[in-house]
This record gives sequence, structure tokens and C-alpha cells, in this order.
Amino acid sequence: MRTLALVTAIAATGTDTDMVPLLEACARAGWPADVRAWDDPTVTWSRYDAVLLRSPWDYTERLPEFLAWCERVAARSQLLNPLPVVRWNTDKHYLADLAARGVAVVPSAYVEPDADPLPALQAFLADHAEAGEFVVKPTVSAGSRDTQRYARAQEFAAANHIARLLDAGRSVLLQPYLASVDRDGETALLYFDGDYSHAIRKGALLRPDTGATEALFAPEQIVAREPAADEHALAQAVLAAAHDALRLDAPLAYARVDLIRDGDGTPRLLELELCEPSLFFPYAEGSADRFVAVLRRALSKLRNERAKPSQDQ
Repeated sequence: MRTLALVTAIAATGTDTDMVPLLEACARAGWPADVRAWDDPTVTWSRYDAVLLRSPWDYTERLPEFLAWCERVAARSQLLNPLPVVRWNTDKHYLADLAARGVAVVPSAYVEPDADPLPALQAFLADHAEAGEFVVKPTVSAGSRDTQRYARAQEFAAANHIARLLDAGRSVLLQPYLASVDRDGETALLYFDGDYSHAIRKGALLRPDTGATEALFAPEQIVAREPAADEHALAQAVLAAAHDALRLDAPLAYARVDLIRDGDGTPRLLELELCEPSLFFPYAEGSADRFVAVLRRALSKLRNERAKPSQDQ
């Protein structure tokens, strides 16, 4: 097999803890792999058999530029995950698509750039009178950047946060803060080629009266976790709904489903990560090797399909 490109960003160099175990797994499989930054103009992407999105974590500040790069790469190589998936999943409006398909999503409301921030926030709080706290985040965001937790009494501070995002032309997502995350954390389930691989627990990232992180991502407290049966069931439902929304004809090479529990103890989807999620290889022995094996099988299948003569010939 020809060389695989593992995509990072110049700003994220050295921060991806998955990169070393992934490179080692590629070497064990005899598959040459290079780490390349998406925003390095000197890279010739057509020389790669496949281009795997791993840590291009500054895309949230440069989304049009990043999507244009993805489009160019998809025309020259095999982009993983595919371009339509990236376009859909880089904006958290996708949560509304999944909710419309019956997925138990954390309750979500959107504020668009032409809205008046304070009335929009007050309407959200009236709809969620039981929520003692809530979260403000941009719909295009990653790693808790520009995301903050507020108490109801901080209505005006939160409205100012919303206004800053809207003034920058960014849509805003409002969600009740589910207090169970402070006790139980989040459960992130990892899937390769549609099959469950492993899971981790992430501790609560958003602290009260603490500003949004200025880094590419907030520090995380992570341990391995075995999901409960209801978490497995919801994760499968999430993937099925995404498959339907995107009209996919095959499982995705990789997916991460982030769940938290509501006040009744029911798991709900916080985020579905299909573009550049951390895959937490260091917390699951053998997971990097399983991932590389999945990628090799998927790419071999794609090459065989491309090599088949057209029915019209």
C-alpha cells in the first residue's frame, strides 16, 4: 500500500496523544504513514493513497478555508472521513437533524446571527425553567473553545457572550447544563467501521465562574470506562440516525459518540464526532492496531470497487 497522510495542523503540532500509537500501529502493519499539517502549503496531497483527518484542531477558526482544503484533497486522494460527512459534522446544527430522527439529544436551541441575544436567551430559559445552569457555545467549535457554563443569575453576562459570537457571524447553541456530568462525567464510545472498539470517561470540562479556554482544547481528565447497556443502545441509535441523515451506503471508518445522563439518569447525546475526534488509543490496548486494520480493509475495498468495469461498458 502507498503512504497514508495523518492530518494535523501547524498550531496543533505535538498535541495529539493518539499520533504516536497510530504511527507505531502503521509501522507494525507495514503501512508507511506521514504526519502532515492541513495548512502546510508545501504538501502534495495527491501522492497519498489516503488522507486521514486526525488533529486539524484550528479549523473552528478557519472553517471556510478548511472545507475548501478538504474539497481539494477529496478530489486528489481518499479523504477519511468523506467530505459530505465533514461538511455536516463540523457544525452542531447536525444535532437538530439527529433529534428530528428521534435521537435522545441534550435539549438544544439555536441563536442565529440576525437574532437579538437577550430575548433569545430569555426565551430559552423560559422553555427550560428546571435548568439551574446552562451552556453557551458556538455551533462551530471543538475542545470547549469559546464555550462557557452560566447560572441563571448570570443572564446578562451570558447574553454578552452570545452577542460577541453573533457579531462575529457565528451561530450559537444553548443547552441546559446537566449536573450529572459533575458526578459521572461523559462517556465517549469509539466505533471503527461501525463496530464498537472501546470507551473512556471524561471528567466535567466546564467549571462554574470560569471563562472559556483560550487554548485549542481544554485539559481533560480521562480514564477507561465500560459503557452501560443503555449507553451502547443509544450510541447505536445515534450512528443509525447519522447514517440515515447522510444517506451513507457503508459504515464510517471512525466515529465517536459522546453521551451524558440527564436528571432522570437517561443517557443523551452531547456530541457525535465524525471529523477529527481523539480516539484515545492509550486507554485501550490494541485499539490502534484494530483501527489500522479497519482502514486498510476499507481502502482495499474502495480500490477494488474503483477497479471494477462500469456496467455501461
